[in-house]
Amino acid sequence: MSSLFPALTEPSAGRRPALGFGERSLTYAELAAAAGALAERIAGAGRVALWATPSLETAVGVVAALTAGVPVVPLNPKSGESELGHILGDSAPAVVLAAPGDHLPAAVSALERLDVDVRAAGVFAPAAVDDESPALVVYTSGTTGPPKGALIPRRALAVTLDALADAWQWTGEDVLVHGLPLFHVHGLVLGTLGPLRRGGSVRHLGRFSTDGVSRELGTGATMLFGVPTMYHRIAEALPSDPELAKALAGARLLVSGSAALPVHDHERIAAATGRRVIERYGMTETLMNTSVRADGEPRPGTVGVPLPGVELRLVEEDGSPIASYDGETVGEIQVRGPNLFTGYLNRPDATAAAFTDDGWFRTGDMAVRESDGYVRIVGRKATDLIKSGGYKIGAGEIENALLEHPGVREAAVTGEPDEDLGERIVAWVVPADPDAPPGTDELADHVARRLAPHKRPRVVRHLAALPRNDMGKIMKRALGDQRTPGDARATGDERTQGDD
Repeated sequence: MSSLFPALTEPSAGRRPALGFGERSLTYAELAAAAGALAERIAGAGRVALWATPSLETAVGVVAALTAGVPVVPLNPKSGESELGHILGDSAPAVVLAAPGDHLPAAVSALERLDVDVRAAGVFAPAAVDDESPALVVYTSGTTGPPKGALIPRRALAVTLDALADAWQWTGEDVLVHGLPLFHVHGLVLGTLGPLRRGGSVRHLGRFSTDGVSRELGTGATMLFGVPTMYHRIAEALPSDPELAKALAGARLLVSGSAALPVHDHERIAAATGRRVIERYGMTETLMNTSVRADGEPRPGTVGVPLPGVELRLVEEDGSPIASYDGETVGEIQVRGPNLFTGYLNRPDATAAAFTDDGWFRTGDMAVRESDGYVRIVGRKATDLIKSGGYKIGAGEIENALLEHPGVREAAVTGEPDEDLGERIVAWVVPADPDAPPGTDELADHVARRLAPHKRPRVVRHLAALPRNDMGKIMKRALGDQRTPGDARATGDERTQGDD
């Protein structure tokens, strides 16, 4: 297989900037030396875990593992002990890569630890690895049960990043700025490996801020990646920040992903800057499926057309393909192509269920498609996936965490619209003691400790009982009618939490 990062072996690229994290940076020559040294240390490992902080060490760690042909398991540093324990037990990494000085929780500290030295001097010598061999094991939040590890092959990384280069006219001259986490596909694959495959550079903001966006786009960056929450904050800041408007106007490409960007924010940004945000659509299991093209029509509310090499169809409830597209008929998206994962680690049952007999992946996302190929996502096939602040969050794992609280008898979790987050997490709770129900802050902290802060409920509503059907299944669509007028806690105790 050809190298995932050809620029790392090109002498002419040596002095060009590759990675920037605040005041710290690496050229291509420095990245090649550091990654080569670490690759030699981990060669032959079955898998390695990566403590994925927004840092040079994380970027060097993933490049080194890919250079050595060793699959990487990115770990969210905000995950709770039980979630980390499940991921590590399921993936069984040989070591964990981390930045010197990083504190690792008990679930991780039992592993052998290798600190990443970004100034190490080694020889960059990519291992000969098959295209189908796993590059990443990325854990997804399912709607029920613990997260599943999606096996993403090297082939999918290369195909997706090259398809995006075609769609976005992405070259080595581009400088990408973003503030995305590095433990999932958006920030790690698109936002870090994408620039390196092109021979360009990335400037990571650390924590997202509109001041950071303005500074980086105003000093040479050409592209911005973000999630709807970030673009909402940009839209809110634009009226009083002419420097931000000027910086965005000078960008070559503004890309939003991980959830739908509200049309209102599209229009506010376009009016203030003259630049249109484009959207794309993907999943952990499929990487990227569609995008608005840089040379195409930026239609707010759509995720563009299928990327090169991606087959996409909409199907009826019975699985039969929709024969013609009219922009109104809703169907489930199914995709097929070299961008797909190879399966779920240790879960042949889940893998088999995810695909049709002829190899189409069932996304669970519902959409309409225009006659010219443009796709618009309209929602989930199921009701249990919540998109909040750019994260895809399964309701089931939050419900399980809530039920571990001694003050909770029953629990259900849903999402409801939120201008900033896209959706906020709502917990519907039947308290063990109706006279002393647990409050919003208490339950939010309880969930954050077990799972991750972005999975905590922003609103808690107390009920006397959850609505159920004859089979005992909770009827979530009926929960909106369950606020009892005489119950002050059901209508008044709905304090929301602050941002992460």
